[in-house]
Amino acid sequence: MSESGPVPEPSSGRPPQYRRPAALFFDPPSGQAEDEHFFALETLTDPSQLLERATELAVAFQAAADRAVEFQATAAAQLADPRRFDSLSAAAVAERAGWTEDYAVRMIEYGRELERRRP
Repeated sequence: MSESGPVPEPSSGRPPQYRRPAALFFDPPSGQAEDEHFFALETLTDPSQLLERATELAVAFQAAADRAVEFQATAAAQLADPRRFDSLSAAAVAERAGWTEDYAVRMIEYGRELERRRP
């Protein structure tokens, strides 16, 4: 797994803002081999509808990616928690996640900040 985008700065002081994801509609796969379909975007002929639906999907996927990064950071912080008897080093977390050690350190710090914000 490679590094994905910049890690949000933990010192921003504001809670994360989640966007409402678009509904992800798709046809279930059939037994026949068909052309690849991406949420039926290829069936839209009106450019306005295509832009609107594609934008909804882009926002939904970005929101999902943002949430996934937060879960990654939280898990990294928990794995590196020095209070755990089986605490991992940043290098070990990096190896497990396929990150560089520097990125793991940043993610651990971000995860700790997220944990401090929780009530």
